[in-house]
Amino acid sequence: MGVIRVLICDDQAVVREGLEMILNADGAIRVVGMAADGLEALELIPKCEPDLILMDLKMPGMNGIQATREATTRHPGIPVLILTTFADDDWVFDAIRSGAAGYLLKGTPRQELVAAIKGTVQGNSHIDPAVARKVMRRAAEGTPESSSSVFSELTVRETEVLKLLAQGLSNSEIAKNLHLTPGTVRNYVSAILRKLDVKDRTQAAILSIQYGLNR
Repeated sequence: MGVIRVLICDDQAVVREGLEMILNADGAIRVVGMAADGLEALELIPKCEPDLILMDLKMPGMNGIQATREATTRHPGIPVLILTTFADDDWVFDAIRSGAAGYLLKGTPRQELVAAIKGTVQGNSHIDPAVARKVMRRAAEGTPESSSSVFSELTVRETEVLKLLAQGLSNSEIAKNLHLTPGTVRNYVSAILRKLDVKDRTQAAILSIQYGLNR
């Protein structure tokens, strides 16, 4: 893949400009547009043709949850990576349900942000570790028996793939762990998404964490 084209959506100009400087400093990424709210981002997508949208959540007008839902519906091939200050469970679950491909906090180091952008474009899931821990704690407080019906249609092998996927592993890494080919893993992931009725691997991973599949 060539240079990754990124559209930034954040209501604070200083944040947009800071992110632009950080991302453009990496030779593999170029910021092609910046929006101050969700509505502006939606208007810019067909003009800028980004490979990825870096989205804040709490913004005036159309917020990041609404914008993510609209963006992933209108442009399903363009992943949305959330970058926000909010680590509350409800924000996380709402963002993932809306189609976000990942969830990072604004304190994320530059190198990790760049790596997350590159990984997300390649189809990987990226959830901030602090956010993932909170989600897992919430899952631990739930009723574990409810998970049986959620994952009842998955085969043993699909369940193994889902558990590794929820740990953030790529298809190649899952293939290596289970001694499979990447193509076979892709087929398993497609079956998992279909059976769980979710849009992408990030939603599947969050569902796994939410119901304590990895416990």
